[in-house]
Amino acid sequence: MPAVTTQPALILASSSRYRREMLARLRLPFSAVSPDIDETPRPGEAPADLALRLSEEKARAVAARHPDCVVIGSDQVATVDGQPLGKPGGFERAVEQLTLLSGREVQFHSALAVTDGSRTERTDIVTYCRFRVLTPAAIEAYLHAEQPYDTAGSAKAESLGIALMESMQSSDPTAIIGLPLIALTRMLTSFGLDPLRHAGAQA
Repeated sequence: MPAVTTQPALILASSSRYRREMLARLRLPFSAVSPDIDETPRPGEAPADLALRLSEEKARAVAARHPDCVVIGSDQVATVDGQPLGKPGGFERAVEQLTLLSGREVQFHSALAVTDGSRTERTDIVTYCRFRVLTPAAIEAYLHAEQPYDTAGSAKAESLGIALMESMQSSDPTAIIGLPLIALTRMLTSFGLDPLRHAGAQA
């Protein structure tokens, strides 16, 4: 009889429902575990470096508690003029952010790290978003409708926030939502978790 091969268990190191929904598109069985790490930026840390470091720390923190699993860590940092934009946390701060971003280009660094505890792969996918010129009335209408207070840059591009955009450029259209699936598929395949092979086995 041929040897039976089993794929390693997959864990998403995140409590974000958006990332869970994105990963579910690949149809791989997975569980989600909160990494519980300190996400404070280091003094002088560049936004891209911050996103990459946090994605790897999230993955490694969960991998340390779950050996023999493949763990995905991800982090997104929005920047304008090289300065990071955090999650607004409330209406007033979101108004300030969108007023600042009106008519300007924002870079979203969507970093990924995948580890099995011994080997780690990392990448950063950048999305360039140019916001429309936004009136105060448009900003308030959007915020009341969507309340994107847990999203860096105060805009959910996967939902009504797309109406705030004038243009968007990226090598991976899923990156803006926080989990770049094109890059992730490539990385998972290198760890023996090919979504298409899994789908074929389930057919």
